[in-house]
Amino acid sequence: MISEAGVPDARVREVHVYEVPLRTRFRRIDVRDGVLVRGPAGWGEFSPFWDYDVTESRRWWAAAEEAAFVGWPDPVRDRVPVNVTVPAVGAEQAHAIVTASGCRTAKVKVAEPGQTPADDLARVEAVRDALGPGGAIRVDANAAWDVETAAARIAELDRVGLEYVEQPCPTLEDLVALRRRVDVRIAADEVLRRAVDPLRVDLREACDVVVLKVQPLGGVRAALRVAEAHGLPCVVSSALESSVGIAAGVALAAALPELPFACGLATVALFTADVSSAPMLPVDGALPVVRPEPDRLAAVAADPGTDARWRARLTEVLAA
Repeated sequence: MISEAGVPDARVREVHVYEVPLRTRFRRIDVRDGVLVRGPAGWGEFSPFWDYDVTESRRWWAAAEEAAFVGWPDPVRDRVPVNVTVPAVGAEQAHAIVTASGCRTAKVKVAEPGQTPADDLARVEAVRDALGPGGAIRVDANAAWDVETAAARIAELDRVGLEYVEQPCPTLEDLVALRRRVDVRIAADEVLRRAVDPLRVDLREACDVVVLKVQPLGGVRAALRVAEAHGLPCVVSSALESSVGIAAGVALAAALPELPFACGLATVALFTADVSSAPMLPVDGALPVVRPEPDRLAAVAADPGTDARWRARLTEVLAA
């Protein structure tokens, strides 16, 4: 039975829709919103971006369901190292973001529509200056480049020394071709999380690093199965969630047998507010393995139109 709230009556105790402006435009959005649900195991988050269809969004609900009704595997570490995320901002702001973060690894957004290669290079150089020679820099192009463009851009950006480049091209075939032409590690994200079956994607010649995101992959346990299936070094990243969703990413990172890279889980810093008065923000470049209480739900409650839209979406996903 599905209630008017759009969730199974017998298990869900609370449903809330949140809406928070971002400090800087990110992933081409200015406001982040989503649904929080509480079950017997705690709080879960359902917040697929609006370009995900009903079928894709089912995995996002599976992640929320796991968090709220099952819980997560036991951790093997109590802290998770994280990177600071630098949006497609100017060089001066990028430097300030990194300096204030306390992190020794930075993930820098590049290939933003309307910006130039010179903008990207200036941003990356500013980040290197802020980190110093010992910090690690990774860039994320969100599949914006073709193979030729990617090879040229990576060569230019690698002047500062890159740890890896995340999803530089859109397809597996492109990644295979690019990887033969560059020396910098390639990390796969979209080709995995948007695949019909992430377990069956052939990444062997396409990448050196696998990006794991809890919601798009269907939960912590599902992501652990993906990691095991591909047998490549993994980095856990967020899907730009509130602290409730970030806690799931931290649980995944804490449960991985090995964690060779800092994780992209410090993205609550991109929000102007959070659902919790104890947000998941890094201290000395790491996040603790905890589950924050969303005690600011009234302060970040969505307007009635957004609330209704999310509840309708959840009802549609559950009915699919």
